[in-house]
Amino acid sequence: MNRSEVVQQILEVYHRNGHRMYGEAITESQHALQCATLAQQEGQPADVIVASLLHDFGHLLHDLGEDIADKGVDTRHEHVGANRLSAWFPPAIVEPIRLHAASKRYLCFRETGYYEGLSDASRKSLALQGGPMSPDEAAAFEKLPQFETAVTVRRYDDRGKDPTMITPPIEAFAPLMESFVRTDA
Repeated sequence: MNRSEVVQQILEVYHRNGHRMYGEAITESQHALQCATLAQQEGQPADVIVASLLHDFGHLLHDLGEDIADKGVDTRHEHVGANRLSAWFPPAIVEPIRLHAASKRYLCFRETGYYEGLSDASRKSLALQGGPMSPDEAAAFEKLPQFETAVTVRRYDDRGKDPTMITPPIEAFAPLMESFVRTDA
């Protein structure tokens, strides 16, 4: 597959499943676009923008229903998405995606008041993901190569939940995604 075909395949997944709600007042596609748009507007590097766009790709790969967290199931979407995307993208994109749920756990441990700012859906998934990190887990997390980028992506994940925000269509991000697709993909 060439770069354009890889991105086309990703866009098809968003077009097919991006209409799903996931416990917030917006769809999966709206959430992805808001996260990427916020990162772009704030001058983040291209890898942060693409990781912000694709961070919840794993949610789009299952057919378990939109209310799966309400049923007490953690789909481990961060790993599912990162594993699929790792066939096409470098670690600079994939690892922040893999670590964005862990980043929530980390920030709940590290920052006073962070938990209180989470949406109800994020609090529910936090419980399924293991709750706030322990001091040892946080220390190990801080040593990971993509730690800082993962936390940055997490912050966009927290903010990209505005039902009134206008964003460009996902196709506007296609060239940026293509620029990161590995040539051996």
